[in-house]
Amino acid sequence: MAAKPVKKVVLAYSGGLDTSIILKWLQTEYGAEVITFTADLGQGEEIEPARAKALAAGVKPENIFIEDVREEFVRDFVFPMFRANTVYEGQYLLGTSIARPLIAKKQIEIARKMGADAVSHGATGKGNDQVRFELGYYGLEPDIHVIAPWREWDFKSREALLDFAEKHQIQIAKDKRGEAPFSVDANLLHSSSEGKVLEDPAVEAPEFVHMRTIAPEDAPDKPTVITIDFEKGDPVAIDGVKLSPAALLTKLNELGRDNGVGRLDLVENRFVGMKSRGVYETPGGTILLAAHRGIESITLDRGAMHLKDELMPKYAELVYNGFWFTPEREMLQAAIDYSQAKVAGQVRVKLYKGNVTVIGRSSPYSLYDQDLVTFEEGKVAYDHRDAGGFIKLNALRLRVLAKRDQRGG
Repeated sequence: MAAKPVKKVVLAYSGGLDTSIILKWLQTEYGAEVITFTADLGQGEEIEPARAKALAAGVKPENIFIEDVREEFVRDFVFPMFRANTVYEGQYLLGTSIARPLIAKKQIEIARKMGADAVSHGATGKGNDQVRFELGYYGLEPDIHVIAPWREWDFKSREALLDFAEKHQIQIAKDKRGEAPFSVDANLLHSSSEGKVLEDPAVEAPEFVHMRTIAPEDAPDKPTVITIDFEKGDPVAIDGVKLSPAALLTKLNELGRDNGVGRLDLVENRFVGMKSRGVYETPGGTILLAAHRGIESITLDRGAMHLKDELMPKYAELVYNGFWFTPEREMLQAAIDYSQAKVAGQVRVKLYKGNVTVIGRSSPYSLYDQDLVTFEEGKVAYDHRDAGGFIKLNALRLRVLAKRDQRGG
C-alpha cells in the first residue's frame, strides 16, 4: 500500500494496456483521484480513444487532458537539439529522450492547474525514461510526489498484469494475451523498438520491426533531390515552400521513409548502467542533421564549429540522461543558439537508397571565398610564401623535442 496519502495524481496516459492498468492500480491502491494526460507527439496513432478508455475507468471528464503538442515538441525541443547536431554515442539521434521533458512539463502544468499533489508515469525500473520523467518533475516542481508503479507494485510477470486487467475489466487487445514481440515508442522525430526478438544483438532485426522506413534495397532506383532553407539554424522551408516546424519534420519523414533513410541498429549504454539493443528509425532527423551540418560548413567560423563539436557530446549526454531542465543544459543552449545567428541559406540534398548526401549549399553569410581556395592565380591577398613562417612557428616545439631526443640518443 501507499506510504503517503495522495488525493490527486496526474498520470502520463497513453490508453494502452500498461497505463490502463496503472490508472486502475492508482485508484485501488492509493484511493486517488486520477487525472490523465495524453500527448499527441506525432506517434502515428489515434489518441482520442484514450478519452473513452479513461471515462470507462471512472475518470471524470474534466480530469481528462488530451493535447496536440507536435508544434511545441518540434519547435522548442527537437529544433534546439538539432542546432547542436546532437548525437549520442556517435549514432543515436535521441528521439525518445527529447520527448520526455515535454511530457513532464505538461504533467506539472496540469498538476498546478488541478491542485494535484502527485504525478505518475509508466516507465519501468530498468530503463532511462523513469530518470528522464522524474528529473523533469523535480526540476520544475521540487516538492511534487512521484509515483512510479513499476518500482512499487507486486506484479511479478506479464501474466499477473493481465490477470489484474481481467479482474478489473480492463480491455485487453488480442495480441496482448501473450508476450509482445517487442516494445515500441514513437513520436514525430522517431520510432524505437526494443526487447524480445531484438534482445540478442548478434541477430539481425526482422524486417517487420521497421515502422517508419522502407528497406533501402526496395527504395527507388532514381535519387530524390530536395532543397532545405535555414534561418538561424532552424529549417523553415522544403523546396521553397515554407512550413511550420511540425509540418516540415513530417515532410522530411515522408521523404526519408520513401528512400529508406534513417535506420539504426544500436547497442547503447543506458544511464542506469546496463547496455541495451534498440532499432531506431529517424528518417526526417537523419536528413535534417546532414543538411544542418551542410549549411554550418559555409557559415560557421572554424573556431566556432570546432567548439560546438567539442560541446556536443556533453549536450547529448545531458539530453539522454534527462537533464533538460538544468542550468548546464541551458548554458550550453545559449552558446549554441548564439552560434546560429548567421546559419542561414539553402542546402541541396540527395536521398538515395538509405543515403543522405549534401550536394550543394549557399548562404548570404557564406565564409567560403572561392578566390582564396582556387588553384588558379587570383586577385587575393594570399602569399604562398607566408605559409613557410606559419609552419615553422607551429613546428617550433616539435623541433625542440626532436633535438632533445637526439641528444638523449
